[in-house]
Amino acid sequence: MVQDSKVLIVSGMSGAGRSTVAHALEDLGWYVVDNLPPALIESLIKLLQPTMKKIAVIIDVRGGEFFDSFSKSVEQLKKSGVSSQTIFIDAADDVLVRRFEATRRPHPLQGSSRILDGILRERERLREVKESADLIIDSSTLNIHQLERKIADHFNDSTEADLRVNILSFGYKYGIPVDADLVMDCRFIANPHWDPELRPLNGLNEKVSKAVLESNNVQEFLTRYERLFETIAVGFIAEGRKYLTLAIGCTGGKHRSVAITEELIARLQNGKTLGNYTINAHAIHRDLGRES
Repeated sequence: MVQDSKVLIVSGMSGAGRSTVAHALEDLGWYVVDNLPPALIESLIKLLQPTMKKIAVIIDVRGGEFFDSFSKSVEQLKKSGVSSQTIFIDAADDVLVRRFEATRRPHPLQGSSRILDGILRERERLREVKESADLIIDSSTLNIHQLERKIADHFNDSTEADLRVNILSFGYKYGIPVDADLVMDCRFIANPHWDPELRPLNGLNEKVSKAVLESNNVQEFLTRYERLFETIAVGFIAEGRKYLTLAIGCTGGKHRSVAITEELIARLQNGKTLGNYTINAHAIHRDLGRES
């Protein structure tokens, strides 16, 4: 048996992008099995582990009554000694409604009711699965290519880090990322938007970055935040978590949050060690480009 086999169990809302995730994982070299009854997960893993190092299983409500054994099957998998991670793909209800309307397909739990009724039934049925997931990915604001990139960012590691950290800049005007584990508000920093020279630039520009990082109390804040993160990261690793998303927000997601995110990435560069643990940190700028 291959001892270092990785097992991903992917579930989530219909219309949120499970198929896109499956294709992205296949492109990254994962062996993907779609719509498997949960009761067969353990048998499948035992069958594939001798030869497959990366196995992904897609589970959803299309399995009907078979889906009800999901939690029991995952727990049994852990008891058998198989190390696995559960990923939940989600999206806002109104986004899911628009997607189903665009494809003119009924929701699998819709029946004779409205699309929204089917979505609400599915959300309730998946509530425990989402609550127990190791990683939640919200696709509400992502197109297919952006979702594929996000999967690649998470599961195409060149090293075996103990914790994968995504630092995500965002604009509060576009909403707080629902998949964030920790949110930091950097709107206390002087806003480059009000500087005519800096306004058309963004936080990746050296002038903007310098203005943000040299603002009052920013360096002290970053040092304290870095120490706080290190404490949290060690706790996450001890609890068996493999992924952590830090969301850094400013008003529009263009200047301050981008500059702070890039600075944190520089401080938490790949290969950083915390005691006996190793972390990899990556930047995602969700709203960069949305504001002119």
